[in-house]
Amino acid sequence: MNSTLVTTLTFAAVVTAVGGVYSLLSDLYLRNRTRVQKRVDDEFRRKQRKQVEQSLLFRNLARQDTTLGHDEATIGLRPRLENMISQAALELSVEALLGYSLLVALVMGGLLGFLRQNVIIGVVAGLIGFWMPIFYVQYKRKARLARMLEQLPDAFDLMSRVVRAGQTTSQAILTVAEEFPQPIGGEFSYCAEQQNLGLSPELSLHDLARRTGLLEIKIFVMALLVQQQTGGSLTELLEKLATIIRQRAGLRGDIKTLTAEGRLQALILLGLPVLLFFAMFFLNRDYIGELLEHPTLIMTTLAFEGVGALWIRKIVNFDV
Repeated sequence: MNSTLVTTLTFAAVVTAVGGVYSLLSDLYLRNRTRVQKRVDDEFRRKQRKQVEQSLLFRNLARQDTTLGHDEATIGLRPRLENMISQAALELSVEALLGYSLLVALVMGGLLGFLRQNVIIGVVAGLIGFWMPIFYVQYKRKARLARMLEQLPDAFDLMSRVVRAGQTTSQAILTVAEEFPQPIGGEFSYCAEQQNLGLSPELSLHDLARRTGLLEIKIFVMALLVQQQTGGSLTELLEKLATIIRQRAGLRGDIKTLTAEGRLQALILLGLPVLLFFAMFFLNRDYIGELLEHPTLIMTTLAFEGVGALWIRKIVNFDV
């Protein structure tokens, strides 16, 4: 037999054997992975169903129905903190957040006040420490909402295609919940679970707008409710909303580009005193020691630094 033919047949046999082994292993692996993924999804939905059943919306439907349209500025401090924690997707209560804030305030204030033997330094450090956990929650909230805003145009495009295929709005919401990762997938899944438990679509959509706090979702909910009452093309509405959100995102990018110089100047102006302080601490400790004998001067400097930071932030940051 020709050696070339033998080599070709041997190569084909080896490739076929490798392909068969790979197919067998991948089938077993994918089957296990699919089963695990199904268990994770079932557990997630079970946990989410429990959260929906225990939410205030189901405990007092009459009260929620009359307060859904209220502005956030008119609600109390506790509901605002609850909304902030919910939008940050943290499993934390208001009491726990305030407890962490008090703990950090006591530790920082007591430690610095004891080390410096100065009550003013301790009080200022305690005030800064009290706001640190709240600022962390606010940072997590801002990052999550930014991620959700990035996902919204694609989610609306998917909903438009589902509705064009003849499905209902509830089915479109469920499709987004199944196809998209967190955070938009979780929020739409929560909304779909509310409707499965008997909540009206109007209340569930209002609650979606309240939970997220995004202007774009509020516009989406308002437009969807108006469309359900007056009629019209829902697919065209969703496509236009996706286009508008993309245009707003592009405009935000242009604004960041135009204000980059101002933000860089602010960073230099705010960071330069701190850098000079540490530089002088290593180069001329006697001078820094004399400065540390006047904590009021340092606190005043920090206060003016804070005012300057807020002023510059007001200049370079504005809503589109």
